[in-house]
Amino acid sequence: MKSLLRITIPLLVALATQSNAHEFWLEPKNFQGSPGETVEIDLRNGQDFRGQEMSWYDPRIARAQVVRDGKSEDYQGRPGDLPGMTVELGNGLTEVAYASRMSRLTYDSWEKVMSFTTEKDIADFAARHAARGFPQEGVTEGYWRFSKTLLSGGADGTGSDTGMETEFIALSDPYAPGADSIRLQLIYQGARRPDAQVEMWEKRAGDVSKTLHRTDDAGHVTLPLRPGSVYMVDAVILREPASDRAREAGVMWESLWANLTYAVPE
Repeated sequence: MKSLLRITIPLLVALATQSNAHEFWLEPKNFQGSPGETVEIDLRNGQDFRGQEMSWYDPRIARAQVVRDGKSEDYQGRPGDLPGMTVELGNGLTEVAYASRMSRLTYDSWEKVMSFTTEKDIADFAARHAARGFPQEGVTEGYWRFSKTLLSGGADGTGSDTGMETEFIALSDPYAPGADSIRLQLIYQGARRPDAQVEMWEKRAGDVSKTLHRTDDAGHVTLPLRPGSVYMVDAVILREPASDRAREAGVMWESLWANLTYAVPE
């Protein structure tokens, strides 16, 4: 059992900086192993594929699940766990999914609002914001995280729809021998999401690079793979408050973040 001091400090730091950070992702210590082997998974929050490790914290988590060997099981961590999750590999592709509860933030400047909406390719945001009669000061947002990671236990496989409101589905296996690309489908509320910006980060030998891509009419996107690299992809929806939680919180906008991590063997 890890000490309470070690558990609490990273959590408090992560919560204090969350409003200034962007992506939330699952980062396994190892992306591959043998069936039955356990893999530790960090919960991370930050920018450009670098971020603060966060402990398991029930009030922040709506649901977590593991899909392996054709079956889906709910996952329940222990408060304060670091790493946040520990999962046993199945025979083939194992998926781990994490859905957060809504968190609320207030932007401290209009410049930061515009920087965020421009980066995430939110069309006509300034006009939409003005049309709803909102000021440029004190902009509030409620945000949800829907994060997945792909692990390999040996045999080839493909991903699945885990039922999160928005997510990436792996239509091909990045761990398959000789794979030089991965085909994904982005969905929102169970339907394909066409013409959406997809950000892809590649971490290689400690360096991180980022490229932009778009889904086609079927919500599909094909992304390159290089042996020895770890990848993160992200896509964001910004909408008028539609969930009961966002309406209750009285936020101006609501964002939903789909995130996926995977790697390519050497």
